Amino acid sequence: MDGLYANLRLQVNENIYLKNPESSDLGQRIISGSIELISEIGFERFTFRKLAAAISSTEASIYRYFESKHKLLLYLTAWYWAWVQYRMLFATANVESAEDRLKRALDVALEVKEVDIQFPHIDEQKLYRLVVAESSKAYLNKQVDEINDQGVYTSYKDLVELISKIILEINPNYKYPHMLVSTVIEGSNHQHFFAQHLPRLTDVVCGESGITEYYQEMVLTLIKAEL
Repeated sequence: MDGLYANLRLQVNENIYLKNPESSDLGQRIISGSIELISEIGFERFTFRKLAAAISSTEASIYRYFESKHKLLLYLTAWYWAWVQYRMLFATANVESAEDRLKRALDVALEVKEVDIQFPHIDEQKLYRLVVAESSKAYLNKQVDEINDQGVYTSYKDLVELISKIILEINPNYKYPHMLVSTVIEGSNHQHFFAQHLPRLTDVVCGESGITEYYQEMVLTLIKAEL
């Protein structure tokens, strides 16, 4: 298992980038630097000029990898969801109980992330906070249908599909698995954001995994209600 984990490479839709950033040291510095900078100043204030200065490169060099900062954001969110799915597959492997697999899958999808040493150029904790704060901008835009036709959102869809299949193992007659899973993931992101910035909108207690436990309980209650 450890060997497979070490050799696994995440796949991000090639329509997002002009040149695969994983293919070079500069590309990896673009990814790590953008995570750092967007986390620091936000996506609205983020520019390729500021990124170039931060990583001691040039705007022209960054444009060889991504045609716009929106495409870069799409890459970061797509990489994140592909990474979550890959962690989820390992967390649920060889677990016979569908209910236990669902709990583990939700734990991986909803919990605050730890740094993954398999990808040293990416700070997954900062990337997670970036996804919580900025990922809606990846699809709440006028080009969403065109982007979707290119398969750019596949990694997020595949993650939702994976959890939905486990739900249907528990209750094959449950009618809304995809709606439930996407609502839970987006809701969890909002609750983590509220906990940090608008605490009166949530009930998170420091040191507890209240958000994950709440959504695990909600999902299991809903799908078992119709059994």
